[in-house]
Amino acid sequence: MSPGTFSGKWARKFTTNFHTCLSFIVFLWLDFVEVILCVIFRYLDKFFEGKASACQCLRSNYGIRNEENEVSETLHGRKNIFREMGFLRFPRKWDDSKKTGIVDHEVMKNSHRWSDCGCESCVSWMNNCVQDDEQKLHVQIKEPLQEGIEGSRESTAAIENVIFLHGFLSSSSFWTETVFPNLSDHQSNNYRLFAVDLLGFGRSPKPRDKLYTLRDHFEMIEKSVISQFDLKSFHLVAHSMGCIIALALAAKHPNIVRSITLVAPPCFPDSRDGAASLAVLKRVAEKRLWPLPTFGTAIMSWYEHLGRCLCFFICRHHRTWENILKLLTQRRELHFLIMDLTKHTHQSAWHSMHNVICGAAGHIDGYLETLVKSGVKVCVIHGDRDQTAPVECSHYIKTKVPDADINIISKAGHKTVIFRRTKEFTRSLERVWASSAARL
Repeated sequence: MSPGTFSGKWARKFTTNFHTCLSFIVFLWLDFVEVILCVIFRYLDKFFEGKASACQCLRSNYGIRNEENEVSETLHGRKNIFREMGFLRFPRKWDDSKKTGIVDHEVMKNSHRWSDCGCESCVSWMNNCVQDDEQKLHVQIKEPLQEGIEGSRESTAAIENVIFLHGFLSSSSFWTETVFPNLSDHQSNNYRLFAVDLLGFGRSPKPRDKLYTLRDHFEMIEKSVISQFDLKSFHLVAHSMGCIIALALAAKHPNIVRSITLVAPPCFPDSRDGAASLAVLKRVAEKRLWPLPTFGTAIMSWYEHLGRCLCFFICRHHRTWENILKLLTQRRELHFLIMDLTKHTHQSAWHSMHNVICGAAGHIDGYLETLVKSGVKVCVIHGDRDQTAPVECSHYIKTKVPDADINIISKAGHKTVIFRRTKEFTRSLERVWASSAARL
């Protein structure tokens, strides 16, 4: 071995070990900060709202419901050495001994947290629903263009429905700004498109009393789209986190789902040790300082109160940040992806991350098995440079669904698999829909 090769390997090993040690020290410090923030937020919540909001720092605060493992073990299974040493016991006991007063839980449920934004656009959903039964998702619909067909009964009967589900920290704009404008004229006459704002995101309701479980998400889609518009059959198109919700929805309604297209699905292989949810959390939010996006994801995924701090400074004051960005970029309108980043609450983002992306890990195999038995056409589109949901996720789906069409896009990432090729992507969707119709 030449001296140059030896020194190069030594330098890489030293850099790796240094990064590992530094990451350990930084995240150990963040563990301590998280415990301190837990106590601070507890008293701030009580000061502003009369009652401390529940958190997952102690196992006793967990378990509002856990039917069919709806609540992910990652919510209470995240280890924190300072929490395990009992740093939270005295503040909790002292606080419990001083409980006084009566809190109107119905009012609390239908109001926003003091740390969430209360601007008109963020709370507009409250004006449209007073009771849980009245809550429905915001849906953008593109009706078929009946031009040239003259609205004949035959053509109306041939119209097919397509439901689009966005990913994490996104909204229905993800589809209305990409696929909707690029649908070919011929297909525009044959399809009715539904782009959904998932529960807790975009302009959809963001209730405080929800745990944003997988069931919460797909039941709202059933109520707001399938039942509301009396859909007898439909196609599903989903991106990222939306893929998991789409799989659960398709597995529940396999007889009326004509096809399902999964774009960058975060479907990781099931862990052999039984801790599937925790294994996924470690994969999607590895505790590393570099690269910076990974560090940010780790903070938002492992630290409930640190994440709430970031939401307070960014989401609650999103109008200020938007004005600053407009001033810096000299643009009157910001890109919809930037706007979507703040259209959520900490409650909706935190619980969706854990109860959907992580919590569904142990159920993916069952969903895929149901689709195979029902003969639902499955298509997967994935970028080979996706760092959020590695391409191995699609290969895993192929092992469970041998007939699935897997399309690996060269030099494409988690979102550029669509954005840099919107027309091509839209044409691929049209081919999927057409081929599923030909199989009937």
